[in-house]
Amino acid sequence: MRLLLVEDDDHVAAALSAVLARHGFKVVHARNGEEALQALLPAGAPPFGVVLLDLGLPDQDGYEVCGKIRKRTSTPVIMVTARADVRSRIHGLNLGADDYVVKPYDTGELLARIHAVSRRTAAEGEAATAGDSTVRLGAVSIELPTRRVSVEGEPVQLTRKEFDLLALLAQRPGVVFRREQIISEVWRTSWEGTGRTLEVHVASLRSKLRMPALIETVRGVGYRLVVPAP
Repeated sequence: MRLLLVEDDDHVAAALSAVLARHGFKVVHARNGEEALQALLPAGAPPFGVVLLDLGLPDQDGYEVCGKIRKRTSTPVIMVTARADVRSRIHGLNLGADDYVVKPYDTGELLARIHAVSRRTAAEGEAATAGDSTVRLGAVSIELPTRRVSVEGEPVQLTRKEFDLLALLAQRPGVVFRREQIISEVWRTSWEGTGRTLEVHVASLRSKLRMPALIETVRGVGYRLVVPAP
């Protein structure tokens, strides 16, 4: 797997690149945000399996770089940073990051997270080619293979996790999904602080779909998708 490592500290990058190489990764090192974005541009180049993105970059904020990466590609992004507060994690995930690793980290954990993100991405690709399945809920259309959502024919831009959350609830409209179940299936974790992230994603979906009543909060339990009246 090709991996893009965005890290301004050459010593850290060299040590981590050596570890990753021993585990079969072909590492491309970018020292700042601009180099990272340029590395993602060349047409015909083999795609990257994962981007490891340090947030403390010299030329631009790592969050800004993550947003630009997400606009150009669906390549999974794992943020690597010393910022451990929940608000920073939520902000990163809302920008489209797939995971968040706090320094100092265990190398084994980092490798496990890289493989986990890669498996999820591969599974999404397989699901996309399994068949043309579209879920329609009143004015809302959810194209599962292409991961496109529209309201009354107008496309709605969702982040990866926003789509995953909506698609999960749309599997069984009217059925209540427990918060723990949603966090486990969408974020693949029971990490403390994800509950707040879930609330943020639900609020964002309600706003983007312009249908606040579509996702109902079941107090003390979780959420369900309300089937619009015909």
